[in-house]
Amino acid sequence: MDNITALGGDVYEIDTKMAGYTGITAGYLILSDRPCLVETGTSTSAPVVRDAIASLGVGPDDLATVVVTHIHLDHAGGVGDIAGFFPSAQVVVHEKGARHLAEPSRLMASARMVWGDRLDTLFGELSPTDAARIVALGDTGAIDLGNGRTLSSHYSPGHAKHHVGLVDSATGDLYVGDAAGVYLPETGDLRPATPPPDFDLQTALNSIALFEALGPQRLLFSHYGPVNAVRETLERSAEELRIWVDLTRRARSEGMDLDHAVAMVRDRTKERYKALTSENPDMLEEARAEQFEMLSGAESNVAGILHWLNRVSP
Repeated sequence: MDNITALGGDVYEIDTKMAGYTGITAGYLILSDRPCLVETGTSTSAPVVRDAIASLGVGPDDLATVVVTHIHLDHAGGVGDIAGFFPSAQVVVHEKGARHLAEPSRLMASARMVWGDRLDTLFGELSPTDAARIVALGDTGAIDLGNGRTLSSHYSPGHAKHHVGLVDSATGDLYVGDAAGVYLPETGDLRPATPPPDFDLQTALNSIALFEALGPQRLLFSHYGPVNAVRETLERSAEELRIWVDLTRRARSEGMDLDHAVAMVRDRTKERYKALTSENPDMLEEARAEQFEMLSGAESNVAGILHWLNRVSP
């Protein structure tokens, strides 16, 4: 299948084809003795992910575990559907997100307030998962991948209060979710993801420092793909956060409303991203810029930072 990439170490990247796009959200299948899916993608992507898993030889009763880094719909919206397709799999999530997978109505209502009618085309509906199948993680935990291989979880809030990073003991891969931002492999661009309501600067920086301290061999971004330059990339993640916060703080101190703050921050950060500064814009470049706005939109980022600033210094 054209949406599967072998990454070595029995790890396979699956393009979930979110909303029909390529290169937006990745799921990862660890084809160990106890096969494990990291990130499901959206509900509308679930059949794509199911078919990719099946094509790798994992049958309906073979998938042992589904684990999500956090419960935002681009990462976990497909959990209920995937749990239905693979009835023997346990579903693993941080304890602060577990109840929302069992009873998604509140999460879906807040998502609909943000996305409106676009919710159905972008994400679809998160179906409930039987609470008996959900394993709730504390601040650290371990997922058995079989034959002595484990996936250790590390609580990493800042982007979301229910976020974990995951380290594969066999490969040294660190699944970073959204805690290190959004990465575009075509351009090497990295941009923060700071949506409301959970963003907190120091907490987010602490999570990035934790990731560095874990000493991973490789970063696997949910958006999107593998990165080998671990230290440089995590340093860039922290730098991006500080720049966006500094600019948003400046806009707030000048009394700008959200629209003006977004316009100012977008303008001042544009030069940092090749996807937004191509001298010869074409449809591919436009698509990359659209990817950024979908996954790490300037409005969402600035709104999240303002929400935090209003909380810490009203």
